[in-house]
Amino acid sequence: MSDNSFALEEDAKSKGILWGFGTLVGIVVVVMLILGEWWSREPEQFNVQDEAIERMNVTHTDQMPIGYVYANTLAHIADVILFKAGGYLSNDVAPPGLFCDNIQNFEYGALVMLRDGTTALRNHFARDQSQSAEDPDLAKAEPYFYYERNSWALPSTESEYIKGIEALHAYMSRLQNPSSTSKAAQFHSRADNLWQYTEVVIKRLGGLSTRLAASTDKFAGAAHGDPSNPVDINMPTIGQTPWMEIDNVFYEARGSCWALLHILRAIKHDFSDILLDKRAMNTLDNMIQALENALTPTLSPVVLNGDGFGIFANYSLAMANYIARANAAALDLRDVMNRG
Repeated sequence: MSDNSFALEEDAKSKGILWGFGTLVGIVVVVMLILGEWWSREPEQFNVQDEAIERMNVTHTDQMPIGYVYANTLAHIADVILFKAGGYLSNDVAPPGLFCDNIQNFEYGALVMLRDGTTALRNHFARDQSQSAEDPDLAKAEPYFYYERNSWALPSTESEYIKGIEALHAYMSRLQNPSSTSKAAQFHSRADNLWQYTEVVIKRLGGLSTRLAASTDKFAGAAHGDPSNPVDINMPTIGQTPWMEIDNVFYEARGSCWALLHILRAIKHDFSDILLDKRAMNTLDNMIQALENALTPTLSPVVLNGDGFGIFANYSLAMANYIARANAAALDLRDVMNRG
């Protein structure tokens, strides 16, 4: 074989190796993109009463103790966050989960509402009076959900949140079947308890709507008052949200709305007596409807950030409008619950 033929053969082998390597890389990239798209899908809404019925293995929610639907909703929210498509992604250290920042922000928004709901259950709903002893299972559950959200090992975030779910299930078991060997679990659906939780919700929704509105320079800075006004001169202003962070705030708000929507549906069931007595059921329904509208599926693969009445929509301002409406209803609900 001549030197020229040998060189051509070696060149062909090299090209074959490069083509094979390139094909492999291309397949890996395509698989990563498909997985990333699948894992980034927001979880579906669920029926809080059906999930509670399935968990308790009964035929109707009338057979459940008050508070069971609420506690089960918190546990199921945590379960969905952990075991949705792709699992929990906020602590991923490898692709494609590492680059799925939209669903990671969704998880964080839902987690904040889950923490608030669990704190309300521990500090208010499960206590008869301010000096009553706290529920032992809820005292375990709440700290687990406050564990750092991006720990991937020793211990992992998932392992701690699973312990929180198990503690909620233990509380639900005692709520369902009190025994002589364990203290009976309590749930008090009173107006003052709901008022205290609504106060927290108002602050969460107000903060989200302010951050969403700051997606454009027309609303940034004006969200916290007018600096030229002597009354507002000492109030902090908020700058325009950086272009690369607009989608982060948007999906955090989506996650918050998703979790809060289910919590409010559970409250509608477990606080139905007090809501009807206070004639506040319609007010709660207005909150729920506003959050349902906020979770309308988006038609664009990216978060649009149009301005005014231009060609493109502004997803952040649309979301801020729905959240502001929910916040206004929450203010009304707080006032109604605070009346004698």
